[in-house]
Amino acid sequence: MAKIFCIANQKGGVGKTTTTVNLAAGLAQLGQRVLMVDLDPQGNATMGSGVDKRSLALSVYDVLLESASVAEARTRSDKLMAAGCGYDILGANRELAGAEVEMVELERRERRLKNALTAVDADYDFVLIDCPPSLSMLTLNGLCCAHGVIVPMQCEYFALEGLTDLVNTIKQVKANLNDKLLIIGLLRVMFDPRITLQQQVSDQLAAHFGDKLFDTVIPRNVRLAEAPSFGLPGVAFDPGSKGAQAFVAFAAEMLRRLPK
Repeated sequence: MAKIFCIANQKGGVGKTTTTVNLAAGLAQLGQRVLMVDLDPQGNATMGSGVDKRSLALSVYDVLLESASVAEARTRSDKLMAAGCGYDILGANRELAGAEVEMVELERRERRLKNALTAVDADYDFVLIDCPPSLSMLTLNGLCCAHGVIVPMQCEYFALEGLTDLVNTIKQVKANLNDKLLIIGLLRVMFDPRITLQQQVSDQLAAHFGDKLFDTVIPRNVRLAEAPSFGLPGVAFDPGSKGAQAFVAFAAEMLRRLPK
């Protein structure tokens, strides 16, 4: 049975997509079978996984509207396969922006993704869903099918404000739509230990969330920022960089934490 995790944060620019593609690559490097689902109409996770969103014959849009199955719409990147960290990609492009309007009057609109993933459950160990930075019908589809949420966040004051909103959203979804939904953990990203405020916020997170805070910390790293322009996760682009090594360590920590 695949473990389905949303990578979500209602605040934009906190590294959700970077976390999704690098965790997928890290898990694949460790021998796990991974499907990465891009639920953001910008399609950044698709492009960052070595797939041109403009050339997709089928995408997550077709899956949500039930005109294609996951098995038909998924694809793989030759560049990732060559790097030894290949994973399947259910890509997105600008068509997905129209899905929200089209889904408003459909039956089971918040469970479309859940139903579609059931058919490929045996094919994967992990399904990672990159959510858009808003509580939209797309995010709701992700949360309704997920076993848990991974929250990437910067150690800054406004990030704490956004975290409160996200925790409340997850509680509401758990109470009304998906009683299995849990916060798996918080991941500190773009971390610079030289900045006093970031260290203080990190300490606050540790005090409030305890073992829900992942031990692994992702440093601010230029190679992670450069990787998407080459259509690769940092783990594949520069495996020796500090950022890539941190994400592989994070993938290993995920495997240790989860029950077998």
